Amino acid sequence: MEIAIDAALDKKATDLVVLDLTGICSFTDRFIICTGGSRRQTQAVADNIAEKLKGAGLKPSHVEGQNEGSWILMDYVDFVVHIFKPQTREFYDLERLWRQGKRMAVPEAAPRA
Repeated sequence: MEIAIDAALDKKATDLVVLDLTGICSFTDRFIICTGGSRRQTQAVADNIAEKLKGAGLKPSHVEGQNEGSWILMDYVDFVVHIFKPQTREFYDLERLWRQGKRMAVPEAAPRA
């Protein structure tokens, strides 16, 4: 999960939130939610996450929204990554919908060279 967070931050994703849904949700333990300023940025964030996790031996079980780029969902079973454009994130408001989830501290991004 930390690799996905770092990969998102590497591509300048903003407002990154991690929700612990253990015991609340039947299909995953955590949501990683972040925002990209444009379709192009959300796609770049998703591509970087997929590339970095693939390098660590992880492949998503399911990906949705990659072409549209307004809301990209990447399901890695133990965690699900949601990458939104700002207006789409505001509309769906997953943080409110899953408010029973505990917000987790977001690890700092690794220092960049």
